[in-house]
Amino acid sequence: MQFISAQSIHSLLDWDGVLNAIHTAHLGPRPMGDSFFLGDTEYGLLSRGVILPGNGVGLKIASMCPANSNATPPRPVEDAAFVVIDEQTKAVSAILNGPAISVWKTPGDSVVAARRLSREDSAVLLVLGAGPIAKALVEAYLHIRPSIRQVLLWNRTAAKLNDVRALLQSRGIDAQIVEDLNAAVGRADIITSATSSSTPLILGAYVKAGTHIDLLGGYRPDMQEADANALANARIFVDDRTNAAVSGDIQIPLAAGVITPEQIEGDLYDLCQDTEFVRAPEEVTVYKNAGGAHFDLVVSQCVISRLKDK
Repeated sequence: MQFISAQSIHSLLDWDGVLNAIHTAHLGPRPMGDSFFLGDTEYGLLSRGVILPGNGVGLKIASMCPANSNATPPRPVEDAAFVVIDEQTKAVSAILNGPAISVWKTPGDSVVAARRLSREDSAVLLVLGAGPIAKALVEAYLHIRPSIRQVLLWNRTAAKLNDVRALLQSRGIDAQIVEDLNAAVGRADIITSATSSSTPLILGAYVKAGTHIDLLGGYRPDMQEADANALANARIFVDDRTNAAVSGDIQIPLAAGVITPEQIEGDLYDLCQDTEFVRAPEEVTVYKNAGGAHFDLVVSQCVISRLKDK
C-alpha cells in the first residue's frame, strides 16, 4: 500500500495529463457509485464510493468545516483522503492526499466541460472564491482558453485575493480584484464560482448573452451560487446527475418551476461523447460541477501510473 503526499501529487500532474485522463474516462462505461453526507451547515462528514470499470474502485472520505476559512491563520475547509482499490486484486493499493487530488480533479471536471460549453473567443474570466480550488480554476481556464485577456477576482474578503492577483500580474496577465460583483458578472464571458454560499451570488439579470456559468461550490440542498433566473433560459449540463440533483443550484429552481428536468440536457459523459455538439454564440450555458468519486479515482490513477513510470 502506498501513501502518496500532496507534494508528490503536484509534482507528477499537469493540466494536459489530467484533462486527457478525465475526458478519456468519460468515453467509457459509466460509474457505479453512492455517497452519504452527515452533518449540517457548521460541520459535515462526506463519503463517496465508486466502481469504475477499467479504473478500479475508490472511496473518498472528507471532513468539511466552512468556519476554518475564517480562522487565523485560515485552515482548509476540507480535509480528505482518497483510497484506491486495485481492480484485479481488490486490495487497497494507495491512499492519496484528498485536497491535493481535489485541486486537480475539481477544476479539471469543469474545464473538460467548458471546452465544449464556453466560447472559444472568451476574453474575460470572472472567478468567485479565494480557496485552493478557486485559484486552480484560474490556471485551468487559462490553459484551455488562451483567448482570455482579463481575469476578474471576487471574494467576500477581498484581501484574500491579493497574492493570486500579484502572481497573475507578475506573469503579465491583466488581473483585477472587483468589488461590484453585478458589474463584473455583466462583463464576463466565463463565470466560475467555488464558494460555500447559501445565498445566490450570480444574478441572472446581469448575465450577458453568450456567457458560460460554471458552478462548483454548492453541495447541499440549501447552497446556491446562482439564482434561478440565471438558469431559466440557459442550456444546462451537469457532471453527475445524482449528485447535482441534491445541490441547491439545481434543486431550488426545479422546485420553483423555473426550470424543468428536461432542460438538463446531459452530463459529462454526454458532452464528451457527443462529437457533433454545437453551442450558438449567443446562448448562455450552465454547468453544475457537483463532483463524483470517479473523478478522484481517475486522477488518482493518473498519479499512480506516473509514479510507476518514474
